[in-house]
Parts: sequence; C-alpha cells; structure tokens
Amino acid sequence: MRIRLDIAYDGTHFRGWARQPGLRTVQGTLEDGLARIVGSRVALTVAGRTDAGVHARGQVAHADLDDAQFGRLAATRRGDAASDPIAGLALRLRGVLGAYSDVAVTATRLAPEGFDARFSAVWRRYEYRVADAVSGYDPLERHRTTTVRAALDVELMDAGARSLRGLHDFAAYCKPRDEATTIRTLLDFGWHRDTEGVLIASVCADAFCHSMVRALVGGCVAVGQGRLDVEDLAALRDAGERTSEFTVLAARGLTLTEVGYPADAELATRAEQTRARRLAD
Repeated sequence: MRIRLDIAYDGTHFRGWARQPGLRTVQGTLEDGLARIVGSRVALTVAGRTDAGVHARGQVAHADLDDAQFGRLAATRRGDAASDPIAGLALRLRGVLGAYSDVAVTATRLAPEGFDARFSAVWRRYEYRVADAVSGYDPLERHRTTTVRAALDVELMDAGARSLRGLHDFAAYCKPRDEATTIRTLLDFGWHRDTEGVLIASVCADAFCHSMVRALVGGCVAVGQGRLDVEDLAALRDAGERTSEFTVLAARGLTLTEVGYPADAELATRAEQTRARRLAD
C-alpha cells in the first residue's frame, strides 16, 4: 500500500533531507517517527532532496507499507479498526514528533495508482526571500530570509530572471556532479517585493540541479546591486561553465513551496518517462 505524505519543515537545524549516519535529517526524523507507529522502518521517497538549511512547506514523499505495517496502522489502541487510518496517520505523526516540532506531516492519503513522489512530478516551485536596505532586517524572519546590505533594484532583478526562462543548459548555475545532466526547463522565474518590502523570488522548473536556485538568485542579486547587467545572466548561462561572477546565496532564504503532478491517469506514464530519462543521463 502506497501512501502520499505532504510535509513541511524548518530546515535550520537539519542537515538536509537525506538520511545520514549520525546526523539529524528530515528523512531520518520522519522515518524514525513512522517506524514507531507501524512497527518497523519504512523508507520514504521524496519529490526533491533539499540541502542543509533549506525549508519546505510543500514537500511530497511516499511510503510503501506491507500488510503487517498497515495492520498495525489500522489498529487503534483498543485493537479496533480505525475509521480512516491513512488520513489519521498525519495526526499520529505530529503526536510522535512532539509539540512545536520543526517538521510536520500536514496530510496523508492513499496514493493514486502509478504515483511516485519523485518520478511522477512534473515541476517543483521554490521561493527565495531577501531582505535589503529597503525592507530592513526583521530578527523574527532571520531563519528563512537572507540579508543583503544594499538597496536592490527589483525591476532589474525581475528582468534578469525572466531572461533565463526556457530549456537551457544551466551548468553555470549548478554545482557539478559526475555524469549528471545540467539541462533543465526553467518554467517560471521572477521577483517582486511583498507588503513588508522583502524581495521574493519565485522559481519553477521541471527539476533543479544541485544549488541551482541559490545560484540563480545570487546572479539576480548581483544585477540588483549593479555589479552585473541584466544581459550578463543569460551570457553567463550560455558560456556553460561554473562562474565566480556572483555569490551563491545562503540556504536559509530558500523554501520548497509546491510540487506539481499530472492527472492521476498520467502518473504512471510520467514516472516511466522520467525514470528512463534519468537513466539515460
């Protein structure tokens, strides 16, 4: 039985998503909590592995339960069948994780046929927050906002972001990994200020390579500071090599906000296509 989990977390005190021996991670914390409920460890498959310090309010994962695990989930403390044990799992996990936990499972449901949290996804959307000399510094937002000590030009930053959209090789904006492709489709990228004056980047792509979002926003901040021209961002991208012309910004400002999936009837096909493409890469 495959269960979909919708997840939110403050990444400040996690060493990223992926389980690592001796380190506190989101995956490790959730899998340990799930094991306390179903009796044995269940591996989680996630839509996107976030790095240390990165937050999420729209992360998605799936878990496959065997008959014994589901039987334990379905049993109440009195041994009776729970009315909706799958939907109730989210609440039980919140209880296990504790009050004021920095990670929560916001919803659990039976996954549709063919659903794969990672390979069925068609896009991921991130938000990046930057406080500058215009907005000022808010200590209550320090864990999810990066501070830049300059007055940034949001219109130039937005123009630079828009110039990067489309299907391209983003090697200049990715931390290289052996035999991993850096070709991505940047579906949406733009900047605006919120009601408090904080600069907000919205970045959406079919997938992201390592540190890509933080590099993209770093390039735009350099434009906003006047250190780069708008046209430089696409020129650096097209050069195809990792560059030191801008600073890759800190993880603290980055939040995974949403993962998009196709209609249920297309989930399995999408998963097969994505898995085949990754293997080819």
